[in-house]
Amino acid sequence: MTNGETVRAAIEELRRAIASLDNALDMRFDREREHGEVEGEVRRVNADRSRLAQELDQSEFRANRLEEVNREVSRRLVTAMETIRAVLDR
Repeated sequence: MTNGETVRAAIEELRRAIASLDNALDMRFDREREHGEVEGEVRRVNADRSRLAQELDQSEFRANRLEEVNREVSRRLVTAMETIRAVLDR
């Protein structure tokens, strides 16, 4: 092999190495971008989960309050019915 051929072969090998490095960098950037997208989605899911948990807590509080009011109304209705019965039995 002559010096010129050796230099050309070395340059071609260098071009292939640079192309390979360029491909590796592109793949790495793609993975980083995808990773960032996944992290963003995880943050959105966590925010939704927090919001839904808060709404659930509020709904449970409201349901408990309605249950208490329902018991009070029921108690008052029983008292009213007993009073009416007592008046009618006289």
